[in-house]
Amino acid sequence: MRTLGSSGIWELFIPDVGDRCLYKFEVLTAQGALREKTDPFAFASEGAPTNAAIVHTPGYEFSDSAWMRSRASADPHASPMSVYEVHLGSWRRRGDDGMLGYRDLGPQLAEYCGEMGFTHVELMPVAEHPFTGSWGYQVSNYFAPTSRYGSPDDFRFFVDTLHAAGIGVIVDWVPAHFPKDEWALARFDGTALYEHVDPKKGEHPDWGTLVFNLGRNEVRNFLISNALFWIEEFHIDGLRVDAVASMLYLDYSRKEGEWVPNEHGGRENLEAIEFFKQLNTIIHAEHPGVLMIAEESTAFPGVSRPVHLGGLGFGFKWNMGWMHDSLSYFSKEPIYRRFHHHQLTFSLMYAWSENFMLPLSHDEVVHGKGSLLGKMPGDHWQRFANLRCMLSYMWAHPGKKLMFMGGEFGHEREWNHDRGLDWHLLEDPMHQGLTRFMSDMNNVYKNNSALWELDHEPEGFRWIDANDADNNVISFYRTDRAERRHLVCISNLSPVPRSGFRVGLPKAGTYAEVINTDSESYGGTNVGNMGTVVAEKTPWHGLDHSAIITLPPLGTIWLEL
Repeated sequence: MRTLGSSGIWELFIPDVGDRCLYKFEVLTAQGALREKTDPFAFASEGAPTNAAIVHTPGYEFSDSAWMRSRASADPHASPMSVYEVHLGSWRRRGDDGMLGYRDLGPQLAEYCGEMGFTHVELMPVAEHPFTGSWGYQVSNYFAPTSRYGSPDDFRFFVDTLHAAGIGVIVDWVPAHFPKDEWALARFDGTALYEHVDPKKGEHPDWGTLVFNLGRNEVRNFLISNALFWIEEFHIDGLRVDAVASMLYLDYSRKEGEWVPNEHGGRENLEAIEFFKQLNTIIHAEHPGVLMIAEESTAFPGVSRPVHLGGLGFGFKWNMGWMHDSLSYFSKEPIYRRFHHHQLTFSLMYAWSENFMLPLSHDEVVHGKGSLLGKMPGDHWQRFANLRCMLSYMWAHPGKKLMFMGGEFGHEREWNHDRGLDWHLLEDPMHQGLTRFMSDMNNVYKNNSALWELDHEPEGFRWIDANDADNNVISFYRTDRAERRHLVCISNLSPVPRSGFRVGLPKAGTYAEVINTDSESYGGTNVGNMGTVVAEKTPWHGLDHSAIITLPPLGTIWLEL
């Protein structure tokens, strides 16, 4: 290869190279060592244990032009978003327990998400990675979809198929760190090229990986061009940016003396902050409607505030605090919940400080944490009732929704990336009931603008009663911008049914009981209000109207005017 002056760029032309040809670089370092390296910009790559780059000429023609036009004109903040998080290798498996390919997974996921009412699929990282046990979070080839499930064109077919079914596709994107494999990005030319030379900046203490040097123009360009590549080449509808907190703080997971302060003596990573601003400015300008979602677990200000207003420019931020508080509350026996009522209400103190997405992610069903259903207290019936109750509270709460696969049908065991989900559980009526409930709730959610149009504005939410800790009851209502649609959510988080219970209502009229988590068809006991509630002109809870209702045990009802 030859170098182009002092640019640092090398080039080589080889004639007659055909599609699917394998190649590597042989790099002689300044220290005299000879290293075999894969191409960091390769469009395809061999899977582990081999690692050659593969020449790939895209040959798939997308048929989603209508979807792409609609996406560009949409306002995702004022739209329904119910996301199904998926690990492709373990969602479903073949009969011989082998992994399905992109061309099998696309139609199956499209059909399933359509039946279940999800609006988007979020894929755990699908860029090529050598170690399956990293779940894709240790990327070796940023421009190559993993060959575990097929070719890059097979992945294009996967995305196109979901778009044809009206399902958006979000992918996990990992700009925070990369593995130390000798044949990949690490010490590419024998020096710290992509990473920091100082291990206090360049090595991640938790994950045993290397950290990108975002102070280099070339590294920032590498990552931003990669983000654009997935959006433009594969028609991806959004990037969920992994481990943002680890990038924003120089002392993340580091003890005193293990990190280097910034030029002002602070702990903020100024280079990462500028990188995010540049990334989001470019993405939103060139691809309106594409989602940029930050997994950020701290109180760093302005993550989803526009760059011109001083923020990082993400469209959405995962609400990790809500997730931890809610799971902590619902994992407690009902007798103790009155002492933890604030865990349900605290999130509304900061609900509009960011554009939040409420996640129940894969991180909550691994490393000994058990399954979502397994966190619920009580006997078999109560566990399902608690889970339905938590999900109905979540879907009515301000913010977009995300659920990891298996939670929607009550997966019993902890997630294992080497096994398919236990779909045989759907032979059990309680698991069937939970699935039916999720489908019904998603469809009610999508069809009522009160539940999503003002997700990020306080005008769309009002407490009815936030303080009834003694009864373990929480009630609020949502409305849309024109106040034409109203959705009242009332949750009874104790195992005791409550009859003759008066609750304030936002307007006069008849309310349909559009969701009752205690419905017999979901596995409940059918305690409820015979389908309708009529508001009386009796002031209650600071509202002009109210009604006497029946609340099911460990149940939530949604009332739609």
